[in-house]
Amino acid sequence: MTKFSVLILGNASAAPTLTRNNTSQLVNVNEQYFLIDCGEGTQTKLRENKIKLQRLNHIFISHLHGDHYFGLMGLIQTMNLLGKTTPLYIYCPSNIEEIINVHFKFSESAIKFPIFYQHVNCEESEIIFENEKVVVSSIPLTHRIPCAGYIFTEKPKPRKINSIAIEQYEVPKHQIYKLKLGEDYVAADGKIIKNKLLTDDSSPSFSYAFCSDTKYEEKIIDIIKDVTLLYHEATFSEEHSDRAKKTFHSTAIQAAIIANKSNAKKLIIGHFSNRYPDLNILLEEAKTIFGNTEIAIQGKEFNIAEV
Repeated sequence: MTKFSVLILGNASAAPTLTRNNTSQLVNVNEQYFLIDCGEGTQTKLRENKIKLQRLNHIFISHLHGDHYFGLMGLIQTMNLLGKTTPLYIYCPSNIEEIINVHFKFSESAIKFPIFYQHVNCEESEIIFENEKVVVSSIPLTHRIPCAGYIFTEKPKPRKINSIAIEQYEVPKHQIYKLKLGEDYVAADGKIIKNKLLTDDSSPSFSYAFCSDTKYEEKIIDIIKDVTLLYHEATFSEEHSDRAKKTFHSTAIQAAIIANKSNAKKLIIGHFSNRYPDLNILLEEAKTIFGNTEIAIQGKEFNIAEV
């Protein structure tokens, strides 16, 4: 089975605390790593979870508020010290390249590996990365500055070979690959054997959507429709809904409404204000709308195929 998981590295908004780091998550697709946001302390949490920094080649930044990227310069510097040579790709809605270059200029740092920057569209959803396993698209979010979420969607898996049918129709081994791709088999006598007679349906594909930071915004629902696992910020409780509106953040209940309307299979909430020492307040509020909700506990890995 293909690995598809998300590891929570931080779940706090604004300032980090002794027990909560700022936002960062590690998505693992078939042992290829994708880092989402890079708040302070991210590289420490990566090391705690025995993640080799040299394997990080793709970093997705949601926006340029410090709690989402202040750990990035340190992470790049450490990668450089460890001898990274492979390219690093950074995706961001704003000009993060200028910020990073200023840092390197004044610290007189010579980065020995190439860094490529890709601007992310905050007006409409676009594909920003694709390989043989996964497609990553942007999610336009509504925050005080340009901000984008990201949805990771597995590509359809190869069809499963029916070994009994393969033997019955005497299909040669070199045709198996084409059958997995959904092609029919043409026998030596010209007879066409339909693919559905020779294969079984593949296991389902899964998806993961990261939505932070954002106020309550229904325009994202169509983009994340039927998502397997949804992470949505839940900075405030309903008691502080006015504060959420003023700061372009969401409440736990608003996150749950988005999960419900998008037909998500599971919701995890995070980006918590430090005014809540007990996060169960936010969890219980969300569960009144969407029962299958969990807290984005720092250090927890969610296996997306098992939600």
